[in-house]
Amino acid sequence: MNTISVKKLRENAILPTYGSVEAAGADLYACLDAPVCIAPGASAFIPTGLSMEIPKGYAGLIYARSGLACKRGLAPANKVGVIDSDYRGEFIVVLHNHGSVSQEIVHGERIAQLVITPVLTPAFNEVSELSDTQRAAGGFGSTGK
Repeated sequence: MNTISVKKLRENAILPTYGSVEAAGADLYACLDAPVCIAPGASAFIPTGLSMEIPKGYAGLIYARSGLACKRGLAPANKVGVIDSDYRGEFIVVLHNHGSVSQEIVHGERIAQLVITPVLTPAFNEVSELSDTQRAAGGFGSTGK
């Protein structure tokens, strides 16, 4: 898989771009007719103006852009968005403002990053016992002791 088919739903939409040659995530851009203000503690649906054809066996994962999250407190509301390969609708990023100051998003601003990744879909088999491991049921913080 070397290409992803992308459909512009609006003329002013911007195709995803990679910030460097070895970047794992492609930047997604806001496609807006007017700026959107996100109040502290609020979320806003930010359209990209794009739909894509993610190949079967893959998924698109939408992650925060580190600069936007660290400097402005804006990150996807659901932490990581999951785009299934059979979805053909518009990619919309719901940004949440974790900060204490309102933030404005403008057209063409990089709002998130998209990582295309292989997906396994194994069958789930109910059993009465699981194999033993050294960790066993040790949960949160159990390996740092």
